[in-house]
Amino acid sequence: MNGGIPLAPGEFRSGFIAIMGRPNTGKSTLINSLVGQKIAIASEKPQTTRNRILGVLTTERYQMVFLDTPGLMSPATRLDKFMLRVAESTAEGVDVILLVVDGSRPPAQAERDFGARLGKKRVPVILVVNKIDLLSPEQVSQALETYRQALAVRDVAAPRETVAVSALHQTHLSALLDAIHAHLPEGPKYYPADMVTDQPDRFYVAEIIREKALEVLREEVPYALAAVVEEILPRREDLLFIRAYVFCEKAGQKGILIGEKGQRLKIIGSRARQELEAHFGKRIFLDLWVKVKKDWRDDPVELEQLGYRLT
Repeated sequence: MNGGIPLAPGEFRSGFIAIMGRPNTGKSTLINSLVGQKIAIASEKPQTTRNRILGVLTTERYQMVFLDTPGLMSPATRLDKFMLRVAESTAEGVDVILLVVDGSRPPAQAERDFGARLGKKRVPVILVVNKIDLLSPEQVSQALETYRQALAVRDVAAPRETVAVSALHQTHLSALLDAIHAHLPEGPKYYPADMVTDQPDRFYVAEIIREKALEVLREEVPYALAAVVEEILPRREDLLFIRAYVFCEKAGQKGILIGEKGQRLKIIGSRARQELEAHFGKRIFLDLWVKVKKDWRDDPVELEQLGYRLT
């Protein structure tokens, strides 16, 4: 299937793999499943991933460094432009690109255009048809053929392969890993064998809070949200104190976030606390606040203060 170079005895391969695609194709779920640990938040709402997320999978034969990226889209705000720049810059200098598509949806023009641009790069591109758990075997075959035709590019230097998977149910991930491995060069371990991600605790905590907010909020609010952790302090050996802020753009959004008598914010905080306690293996005291930063998604100063650096 993979058509790569056979593995020589004792050969160790390593490389960087960009995970790219439209919003809501399951890229974050895929990286979590590949590395065997939750490192990227996932949501049914578009624009969940805003930064590059690094995940590392190390075995005796290889080290794969996965780079999850924001969904490819037409930018409408400065934040959108930041996310698009993150995605496109991540594709430079990698060893393999995974173009992830949702097999339960027909190809979009954005995928055709991006597939054409990828086809001209001198880097292996693997088409990953995701969400096959939503399809019958006949529909899977049809989706594979539809996407192959939609993304076909003449005079492609890089090899093109297609793997059908369910990232959610971890179906056919071994076949995907084999396809990736075939295109990795011989190389060193770039990261320690026990390392899974390079995310600092503050970033991870902020992302979990934002994920829980996405779970409970109506459609018009999630895109305007950002979460920032001000401090993480050990209070006892078994207790962490975390103070964090959720920012929105309008006073009305703040009211929606907090909810009647603060109930919605309590739900968000409770869900975040439970997941963080499982992650840190300690009790968490989460001091969660909501603030308004007017039109922060189009304000370069506010964007930088919230961690979205455009330079």
